[in-house]
Amino acid sequence: MLQLKNPEIVAKTIEDWIENYFDTYSLKIGIIGLSGGIDSALVATLASKALGPERVKAVLMPYTLEWRPQDVEDAELIAKHLGLEWETFEIKNFADPFEVLGLNEVERGNVIARCRMITLYALANKYGGAVLGTGNKSELMIGYFTKYGDGGTDLLPIGDLYKTEVFQLAKFLKVPEKIIKRKPTAGLWKGQTDEDEIGMSYEVLDEILYNHIELKKSKDDLVKMGFSVEHVEKVLHLIKISEHKRRTPPIPKIH
Repeated sequence: MLQLKNPEIVAKTIEDWIENYFDTYSLKIGIIGLSGGIDSALVATLASKALGPERVKAVLMPYTLEWRPQDVEDAELIAKHLGLEWETFEIKNFADPFEVLGLNEVERGNVIARCRMITLYALANKYGGAVLGTGNKSELMIGYFTKYGDGGTDLLPIGDLYKTEVFQLAKFLKVPEKIIKRKPTAGLWKGQTDEDEIGMSYEVLDEILYNHIELKKSKDDLVKMGFSVEHVEKVLHLIKISEHKRRTPPIPKIH
């Protein structure tokens, strides 16, 4: 399994980077969507250490308070653990008008993610802050995020950490054990989990990604290492088709 060699140095590097970003742009506060999951918990922890908890505002955005009450409970647990102020907004009233478009479950989930992004940026404007993204490298590299939804952020503090490294750093920084043990989910529809949707465990995904991206292993190399052809082909395909999500909109060259 992928191992984070020196979590103390990694944490300090990210904290210094966050502090420098906010100092460079004279930003007052970091706005973070707190889902109750490990990614947002880790980013909130790092930002609190970098800026102080008084400069980090958590925003809870359940579809409704009754829909997935465990998410709200876990998000509040993190906020209390870190000493953060938080606000809660039900996304139902923002998202439901789009039902007129006749959306399926996934399309509706993308609308919810984009409504959350709008909420975060409205509050960032209100408080003179920046939106702290919670995406990790595993999600970014396979496009497992909503373009201009959870992918719409000002900075991505854990964007160079694979998901398995996120778990390790969270444990080092003493994120509540309850959060670490939660099954990863975007919380966009009932019963949704990340690994079920991706089609493999994060451990397998990360090993393939790390060997391909960092160690430049080819498809044939990966199969020879023991990964299934199905998993390797799926990961490489996802990297390719999601490249547009990792780039700014292209502009034709005129001048």
